[in-house]
Amino acid sequence: ERGAPQADPPAGSTEASAPDQAGLYPVVEESGDKHKPSGKRVTFPSDEDIVSGAVEPKDPWRHAHNVTIEEILSSYKQACQKLNCKPIPKVLKQIQDLNDLTQRNECLDLKGEKLDYKACESLEEILKRVQFKVIDLEQTNLDEDGASALFDMIEYYESATHLNISFNKHIGARGWQAAAHMMRKTSSLQYLDARNTPLLDHSAPFVARALRISGSLAVLHLENAGLSGRPLMLLATALKMNMNLRELYLADNKLNGLQDSAQLGNLLKFNYNIQILDLRNNHILDSGLAYVCEGLKEQRKGLVTLVLWNNQLTHNGMGYLAAALPCTQSLETLNLGHNSVGNEGVHKLKDGLISNRSVLRLGLASTKLSCEGAVAVAEFIADSPRLLRLDLRENEIKTGGLMALSLALKVNTSLLRLDLDREPKKETVKSFIETQRALLAEIQNGCKRNFILAKEKEETEQKMRLSASMAEIATEDGTREEEEEPVAEENKESKQEEDEGQSTCKSESSEETSVSPTNLESDSDTEEEEEEVVTNSSFSWLLVATEVWLPVACAVSVSCGQDLEELLLDASLEMGKDAP
Repeated sequence: ERGAPQADPPAGSTEASAPDQAGLYPVVEESGDKHKPSGKRVTFPSDEDIVSGAVEPKDPWRHAHNVTIEEILSSYKQACQKLNCKPIPKVLKQIQDLNDLTQRNECLDLKGEKLDYKACESLEEILKRVQFKVIDLEQTNLDEDGASALFDMIEYYESATHLNISFNKHIGARGWQAAAHMMRKTSSLQYLDARNTPLLDHSAPFVARALRISGSLAVLHLENAGLSGRPLMLLATALKMNMNLRELYLADNKLNGLQDSAQLGNLLKFNYNIQILDLRNNHILDSGLAYVCEGLKEQRKGLVTLVLWNNQLTHNGMGYLAAALPCTQSLETLNLGHNSVGNEGVHKLKDGLISNRSVLRLGLASTKLSCEGAVAVAEFIADSPRLLRLDLRENEIKTGGLMALSLALKVNTSLLRLDLDREPKKETVKSFIETQRALLAEIQNGCKRNFILAKEKEETEQKMRLSASMAEIATEDGTREEEEEPVAEENKESKQEEDEGQSTCKSESSEETSVSPTNLESDSDTEEEEEEVVTNSSFSWLLVATEVWLPVACAVSVSCGQDLEELLLDASLEMGKDAP
């Protein structure tokens, strides 16, 4: 064997008489002094005697040069005939509709097709000639052989940037091994959707090793993949070292409040690159939220969106969250919907939200809030200079809560969307139904007013930036004609008018995102902000009056027969404000 010393040559023989020793095998020379312990020396042949030649690596795109649609179709049909399988009509139609073969095409859609091993092998004739942005293999009944073949092709030919393998329950260990190899080796794959595709104990180590290396993958969907326990531990440990993944979706995995939540908390302590963590529909519980919040405290920069929808959280867990919110500086979206937060939980959460300087969107849908909880939320709205969206649907917020929210919007200038139930809640006093409708309209008008103000501020800042850039251009280029500037300004103004006309037709969700940068820049100490502080202090007094006095007024109106609207009018006049 290579590197092993040879036996002593027989008597009378020489090195020259042993041709095999002068070839590829090491030569053993014996020293004259046999009593020395290191009497033998091993020498190896030169590189010229070992290397006989070199082979250039295969070019995966040697078949893709100057190819036509007809050639692709012909090659695919021949491959199907050779493998004794039928060409897929959906594939033939999509290939016929291709326009430009020199760049990535939009999608190769195989969703719902039954792909056995032969059907997968025949697709190589397409993948070796055409690249795609999306390859959709959802619910294609892939088995280990077919999945392995397809993943190897996608890796070798860099076939996709987005790959959907969801709803394939029979990929197996070899299929996941090939998928992990693809994730590790390809430089183009950015998005992998493996929803409802089991990633069990025997397959998780392959994927974990792939995720430990920072590849190109930025978005990973593993909803309902059976990750609770050892698979999640392996993935979370690997992701601590991953620098590229930005979005991680782990919904519907029955993650528990002990080991699983502890792994998630540790992940957040070490990984500052994941921006979206979706944990909806699990069993995190208050005990698990404590672990998650310990990791959340370390997110000075990184995590932007945390979804805890439907995780059996209660008011006890809100204490952990309230303690973590002042520490995190990156969290912009927090969704606590469909948890039993209750009025007590919102009171705990309020102080943490007020101390936090980053949250822009808050989801409290179906969290068992009543008017008391709405008053606490209103205090946060009045004190927040940056909140963009708030979801309070599916809660028992009646006249008193709506009144507090309406008052809060009179001093808030950032909130662009406040989601409330469209239909008023039932009240013992029928006239309150119309009062609720009026308050809902006022709240929506307040959001529209804020949007208009934000849009005007954004346009003003754009004009200021434009004028500054024009001044720089004029300074740098003295030969520029003066007539060009008015023309450029007219073009800009006309374009802004067109943009303004189009913006009025956009949905509220796009309105929210379009002005978010302007709301992030409201930290400077200005006269306007000082005026807002004064207003907020008076608003806090109003909220106390509303919270304390309103139940009493209701009781008085019911027992004495006096209309509550008259009582509200009297109280508001005493406060020096017009009645809502």
